[in-house]
Amino acid sequence: MSKSKTVHCSECGRLQKEVERLKGKVASLEAELAKARKHSGNSSKPPSGDIVKPPRPKPGSGPGEKRKRGGQPGHERHQRVPFSADEIVDFLEYRDGQCPCCGGVLHDVEVAARTLQQVDLEEILVRVREHRSIAQQCQECRKLHFASFPPELVRAGLAGPRLTALVGFLKGACHMSFSALRKFFRDVVGFRISRGQLAKLVGKVTHSLRDPFEELLRLLPQEDRLNVDETGHKDNGRRLWTWCFRATMFTLFKISPSRGSKVLLEVLGEEFDGVLGCDYFSAYRKYMRLNENVALQFCLAHLIRDVKFLAQHPDPRNRAYGERLLEHFRKLFHLIHRREEYSSEQTFRRALQRVRNELVCDATIESPLTRESENLADRFYLHIDSYFRFITTPGIEPTNNFAEQAIRFVAIHRRLTQGTRGEAGQTWCERIWTAIATCEQQGRSVFHFLAEAVTAYFASSPAPSLVPDT
Repeated sequence: MSKSKTVHCSECGRLQKEVERLKGKVASLEAELAKARKHSGNSSKPPSGDIVKPPRPKPGSGPGEKRKRGGQPGHERHQRVPFSADEIVDFLEYRDGQCPCCGGVLHDVEVAARTLQQVDLEEILVRVREHRSIAQQCQECRKLHFASFPPELVRAGLAGPRLTALVGFLKGACHMSFSALRKFFRDVVGFRISRGQLAKLVGKVTHSLRDPFEELLRLLPQEDRLNVDETGHKDNGRRLWTWCFRATMFTLFKISPSRGSKVLLEVLGEEFDGVLGCDYFSAYRKYMRLNENVALQFCLAHLIRDVKFLAQHPDPRNRAYGERLLEHFRKLFHLIHRREEYSSEQTFRRALQRVRNELVCDATIESPLTRESENLADRFYLHIDSYFRFITTPGIEPTNNFAEQAIRFVAIHRRLTQGTRGEAGQTWCERIWTAIATCEQQGRSVFHFLAEAVTAYFASSPAPSLVPDT
């Protein structure tokens, strides 16, 4: 071999290595670029992460092209129902002294009067009572005695049951801080109350909710369908986790130092045999391996976001793969939205299974040989039943929206209060969040339930139940 050919081959080898190195660098940069483009619309990142670095607006979504605020054309108008005569305290009548047109004399006629109903606060919102134990002296032994106050009165102390429940309602349901509560009672209610006294009242509300909370906790393993989600919780700078368990008619929150499957084992046990709606987090998959009786329904909304990530990936193979899968999902949800058009439930289920089979076939067989697409194809292959259980089991939702909607209140509370400062605060959050979510789920008044619970706690009587009647 001549010297020139040797140099040429050596140069080709060097260039080939350089090309391979640059290809690897390009692939690494594409992966970093795809990761930087992740947001709540194409991944499992929370929407709060978009506030710092929001995605660019899509073409055609400018301010001039958005729909107007307020009611949209075709929406039914909502009006407040007038108060009944039994609910009105005062009836005030107005008459003119003379005709505004000609000055003539006016007299009443049998025509329905125009009405304007107005609601206002009373000037004095609270009623102060002084309970007196009268001094009595025995005529025989001449000893002085004072009558005992009722036990429920002593247990309540300064604030009665409704005022104590109001503090719990404002603190829990309205996210008010102790400083805001003090201003409210000083400026609106008309009396001053210390921060320490407010903390005591919150503690009494916490104790009053113990039995209703424990009752729901015992019922959870007996439910046939549950939706579960978890979110972060801070306690004095320590990272904890708030778990949300949403049943058909009640919701329970549990704060734990763990985000793992042991929380599911503690709350639901190893014998839970219902359907668990959840996302693709590893704790749920491990719980499925530890408990052979449980069935999972992975959230399709999370899966679609992962598919959207591929549809926006720099690699054209991933983009094509993602777009194909998105088209299948559009057909699937279009079919779900047209459910009422099918003559029978069986026909509807068969149509769903047909679209599902097309989707899974395209996802597993036609997957391009990239790392991202193969990961997604493996999820379809390994968990096809857990992704499409809603097709074979009526009453199961394809998404985990129920739990995510319930836990949104907790995320708002976390942002406003910056977490808790000890075990007492964690217990308060678990119980008040459970009471608020469950009452709203059942269409009950949160304040009225708190008032009943506090009244029962002061009287040492059984607490009201959060278990639904049906």
